[in-house]
Amino acid sequence: MEETFDSEVNKSCPNCGAELKFKPGSHQLLCQYCGYEEFIAQEKSSFEELELQHYLKVVGENAYTETIELLNCKNCGANQHVEENYKSLDCVYCGEPLIREDIEKEGWILPGALVPFQLDGKKARQLFKNWVRGIWFAPNNLKRAALAPEGLHGLYVPYWTFDANLYAAYQGQRGDYYYETQRVRTKKGIQTRQVRKTRWSRVSGHVSGFVDDILINASEKKRREIPEKIAYWNLKELVAFSPKYLAGFVTEKYTISLKEGHHRSFREAKEIAYNWIRRDIGGDTQRIGHADIKLSDETFKHILLPVYISSYRYNGKEYLFYINGQTGVLSGSRPYSFWKIFILVLFILVFIILIAIFAQ
Repeated sequence: MEETFDSEVNKSCPNCGAELKFKPGSHQLLCQYCGYEEFIAQEKSSFEELELQHYLKVVGENAYTETIELLNCKNCGANQHVEENYKSLDCVYCGEPLIREDIEKEGWILPGALVPFQLDGKKARQLFKNWVRGIWFAPNNLKRAALAPEGLHGLYVPYWTFDANLYAAYQGQRGDYYYETQRVRTKKGIQTRQVRKTRWSRVSGHVSGFVDDILINASEKKRREIPEKIAYWNLKELVAFSPKYLAGFVTEKYTISLKEGHHRSFREAKEIAYNWIRRDIGGDTQRIGHADIKLSDETFKHILLPVYISSYRYNGKEYLFYINGQTGVLSGSRPYSFWKIFILVLFILVFIILIAIFAQ
């Protein structure tokens, strides 16, 4: 019998009965009505690194340890879980309505850790407003979106992290630059110039080390990828998972399986190995002919990372704005108002014509 994710039971305020929500920048739950605060008990031991091969062989891709209630957006496919009592909600990515009657239960590997939100909704909305004020020719509905408190959602995004011991034996070539003086004929006569050349020598060897926290985005979002600019979190701030941190926020379920995440992490590990090999070869440039890369003692975590998202539409096109919920770094796509640009161009043309008339 599957066990239901215990965060489905929401915590009520002992003073007034309202729902307690996580207070960003703290380890507390807060009642927004009477101000009651309650500390979230911290695990005495650190969060667990799970042995990868056990999960791939025994647990597999489709068998998980817990179940969670999810709303699936029929427009963009995002799977979203909300830690509060609600009747309806808009999708954080595309704004389409999600209805509680459409809720489904799905299995997932329980998160081992998360980075809690450090910014609250008020601070995030202020960052959004400041960004909108700073851009030219923004349509009025974008400014209204910046003012609407319901337009900005706090979202925990799922990631896989992978650790391993890496060993790579390699064969290649080391290139050292040297320069030769050559005489060339030009319009000014015979001149000399320095030509750079490379002296190659065969090399072989091995590199090894520990690869820590290869981060793989576990949500396939296609046209709504989280911008690289904001996708940096301080993973030293990870805390052991507690469902209480999710209260008041949306949580997205991973759509990239552990197996696929592992495949992608190996590509990242290969790039790390090649960087180590180039550094080991030395010289001015390197060629890697062959590298036998092996990973051992592999472990993984399913973690959740905080992002604020605002989605809005203009002329039938979707635009997204993102804020890193830990650092406050922001990034967004923006529309341009045709009429504002048209009026400015028209004003400039009229101004030029008037100057030309008075200059005669």
